[in-house]
Amino acid sequence: MIRKTFLTAGLFFLSFFARAATVDTVDIYSPAMQKSYKCVVIKPDSYGSSPTSNNAGYPVVYLLHGHGGWYANWIIRVPQLKEQADALQLIIVCPDGGYNSWYLDSPVDPAVRFETYISKEVPAYIDNHYRSIKDRKARAITGLSMGGHGGLFLGFRHGDVFGACGSMSGGVNLQPFTKNWQLSEKLGDTITQAANWKNLSVINVVENYPKDSLAIIVDCGTEDFFYTVNHDLHKKMMRLKIPHEYTVRPGKHNWDYWRNAVQYQLLFFKNYFQK
Repeated sequence: MIRKTFLTAGLFFLSFFARAATVDTVDIYSPAMQKSYKCVVIKPDSYGSSPTSNNAGYPVVYLLHGHGGWYANWIIRVPQLKEQADALQLIIVCPDGGYNSWYLDSPVDPAVRFETYISKEVPAYIDNHYRSIKDRKARAITGLSMGGHGGLFLGFRHGDVFGACGSMSGGVNLQPFTKNWQLSEKLGDTITQAANWKNLSVINVVENYPKDSLAIIVDCGTEDFFYTVNHDLHKKMMRLKIPHEYTVRPGKHNWDYWRNAVQYQLLFFKNYFQK
């Protein structure tokens, strides 16, 4: 009896671990930049190794890193993403956005084409290599800090690709930060190229709301240096009557805040996908 009990318990644990989320690291080539970048892809436990295990496919959340980050930032800092992919039954994709791209196609540096890369080239790769649902209503994009700017910037400018977008502690207005984060390398000087700073800041991009509705979530900590620009964005979207969810909670610009925030954002996207 004892041997049988241990055998049963062993089989249970083997079954449990066999169904855990898996993490792939892939290289995704960018024709626009003629360079490959690494990307983390988190597949839920039910994905399995056989293409027939879920013919319906999975929704995808694209999760962007911040300034100075890289493709593995999220999975290293928040390994719980594997559990969240399991619980919500979705694929989480963490692409590389460069050290300080701000997820732009830079008007002053032709070598920087991260808007094209993240909005077109990466989703095309994911749809060709994974069992994703190939529909804007099954794609969401969000991120932290620089990636928060990227999440909303790409969500609004590419509503044909993403049906939902978000930001955590995002740098949603670049204009007050002309001396920070090498922004001038991507946008040019603030006098002769002032239009770049205005036109490529999320707070102004939202004026061009996509023809297809977006599900939007924005949150920021009250002690964050981006709190004011996030609150300004919220007020502007209220004036423009753009539906969105806006959350403010105590917190600073750090991983303690983002580790908590990402749980709510993933749940928000899951609820959107289920609609």
